[in-house]
Formats: sequence, structure tokens, C-alpha cells
Amino acid sequence: MQKANINGKVWRFGKDIDTDLIIAARYLNTSVPEELAKHVMEDADPEFVNKMSRGDVIVAEDNFGCGSSREHAPIALKAAGVAAIIAPTFARIFYRNAFNMGLPIFELKESHEIAEGNEISIDMNNGTVTNKTSGKTYSFTPIPAFMQELIDAGGLMNFAQNEIKGK
Repeated sequence: MQKANINGKVWRFGKDIDTDLIIAARYLNTSVPEELAKHVMEDADPEFVNKMSRGDVIVAEDNFGCGSSREHAPIALKAAGVAAIIAPTFARIFYRNAFNMGLPIFELKESHEIAEGNEISIDMNNGTVTNKTSGKTYSFTPIPAFMQELIDAGGLMNFAQNEIKGK
């Protein structure tokens, strides 16, 4: 199946962005995605949700999503409208949770070359990120087919429901 490209503005974050920076523990008294979205990344950048637009992309350094195993982190990012996250490495549990929640993430060792405010395009079929601002294109290993099915379904629960229904 042909996947659409992701096009968006870049918002930069550094290394070791943990799940408490993504969504602080003080907001975990709700599981309503829209409520979580109002506070995504606020301890890293208090104005993030006011500055970003749906479809924008976070580009970070190593070890994005480290810390606790809370699923709230990818849920909040997705609900806020973050279209994808690019980093050289992701914490293992965040990596899995992101796909389970239907949030596309991409490992790109050259992420440090992409500046905040740049416009990028992610081609999931060919495994490329094109920085439309600089004109440079980077390659990443495309998402495995099964993981792409999770993204397409909107997450593991939707995928499982579709499988049960025979879709």
C-alpha cells in the first residue's frame, strides 16, 4: 500500500528527552488524549502547544522518550497533532509504545543537521527525509511492514479490532 508523505515544520529538542518532559506526571490523573495534549512538552518548552501546528514534526537528539514506560507520552504527542518524531535513537519502551499508539517515529543519525523551523518531508515508502529548507535529503531504514500496519490502523488496539472484524 502506498503511504502518504508527512510534511511539516520542525520543532527541535535535545537529547535524553524523558517521558516526564513529554507529559509531566502531574497530568497523569486523566487518560483523555485531548487533555494530555494541552500539556505536551510544556516542561521542555512551555509554549510548545501554542506555537506548533497539527502535522508538525519533532526532531530531537539521542534517547528520545527515556524514563518511565508510560504510554501517555506518545498518546499526548499524537493527540497534540505531532505527525512524527525523528531522532538518532529512541528509548526502547518509547519506541514500542509509539508504534502501539500509532505515532510514527524515525531513526535518523543526522537529525542534528535539521534546524528548528525547517520544513521537511518524510517519505515513508522510500525511507527518506527531505529538508525542503536546505534541499538536503537523508535516508533512514523504512519502517517494517508490520509496524507500518500499526501506524496505518492508528495503533495496536485499532489494528487488533480490524483483525477481529476481518478487515
